[in-house]
Amino acid sequence: LNYYGKTNIGSRPSKRGSDKKLEFDDLRAIPFVGSWSQLKQNVPGYFGVGTAINELKKQGHLDDVKDLFKNSSFFKTLIQNSMMSMEKTYFPLTSYMKNDPEYGEFWNILHDEFELSKALCLEISGYTELMQDEPLNKSSVQMREKIVLPLLTIQQFALNKIHHESEFKSIYEQIVMRSLFGNINASRNSA
Repeated sequence: LNYYGKTNIGSRPSKRGSDKKLEFDDLRAIPFVGSWSQLKQNVPGYFGVGTAINELKKQGHLDDVKDLFKNSSFFKTLIQNSMMSMEKTYFPLTSYMKNDPEYGEFWNILHDEFELSKALCLEISGYTELMQDEPLNKSSVQMREKIVLPLLTIQQFALNKIHHESEFKSIYEQIVMRSLFGNINASRNSA
């Protein structure tokens, strides 16, 4: 988030208020969503979808949810947008965090919700894969993801170096910034 705010890609600052400290409550939508995109987790696009559908399934309403997907353009678009977010998600990029003493539990919560959301979106849609009825868009996403993944791998490396050594910090910060711009341009949006 600290580096995302330095890209100056939005019409507004990345956070509210003038306090230099980065507070969760001060974040604006573009840097919040964009930062998840940089991690290839895309949490705002799917988190909670699986839990909500699963709760309806437990209550015996899965056929109602399938009917909504089939007959409500709004609901179908909502689920398709979640599918696109999940198609852009790549947990192996951050899998080194799953056993981290501080962030491991959080990473596992995100990963579990991703798996649940994916499974239930496929179940209610009747698809066998994400974005099944949007082959052109899916192909475009997959092509762009092949471009950004090396950039994001380099970015993760540089961020880890920034946190663990200070000798080349300014160089690693430049690498982070360049990979941010590259990912945003290749992804065609900041999220």
